[in-house]
Amino acid sequence: MPAAHILVIENDRAVQQLIALNLGMAGHVVRCTPDAESALMLLEDHCPDLVLLDWTLPGQSGLALVRRLRAQPRTRALPVMMVTARASEADKIMALEGGADDHMTKPFSPREMVARVHALLRRAPASAGWSGGQSGQGGAHDAIETAGLRLDPHTLRVMAGARELALGRVEFKLLDVLMRHPGRIHSRAQLLDQVWGNAVVLEERTVDTHVGRLRSALQPAGYQRRIETVRGSGYRFVGAAA
Repeated sequence: MPAAHILVIENDRAVQQLIALNLGMAGHVVRCTPDAESALMLLEDHCPDLVLLDWTLPGQSGLALVRRLRAQPRTRALPVMMVTARASEADKIMALEGGADDHMTKPFSPREMVARVHALLRRAPASAGWSGGQSGQGGAHDAIETAGLRLDPHTLRVMAGARELALGRVEFKLLDVLMRHPGRIHSRAQLLDQVWGNAVVLEERTVDTHVGRLRSALQPAGYQRRIETVRGSGYRFVGAAA
């Protein structure tokens, strides 16, 4: 795993040091900050490869910060892992639907934390590190166009002709998986693994919720029927005329 630039936003000094020590031993460059406001100042200058973020911060919450990052084109694709004592399934779903890519519960195993970080970095496109250079991760997939619908993972835009469709981060990733294999049936378990990662434990109904949101986002351009439910099996993208 190439060295990555990682921003840790955590106000508990002991947890901050534990994370920094173990990520540093794994070969990564780590910066730590105790709150959302100081993190935003750092992010104005350089975008890291990944953010580890506590939910409960002084001032602006970690969840509010994630939503803010997802609203900005420059940080929309920035991988974010929530590290928090909030452990219920409802909390995990709230974090993931709010824009986080992973959710890890305190107290945690340092080895598991490093493994989850590496899993996120492998799935993420390369980004500019603190020095402004490239950190060396593999790039995103190429843009894909099927049936007049174009998805570009580099710009995180979905276009239906000249019209841009507004998709949430999870819905974008879900559409990316489905469009790259038109006609192939993806089970809910497969979609959970490919979109959320196998380190995140969620119920399969989470997929149904996001498929519904994806269809709603595609509806203004008339593409909602291309996301087809295959009873008892899962979902597929219909590339031919629907």
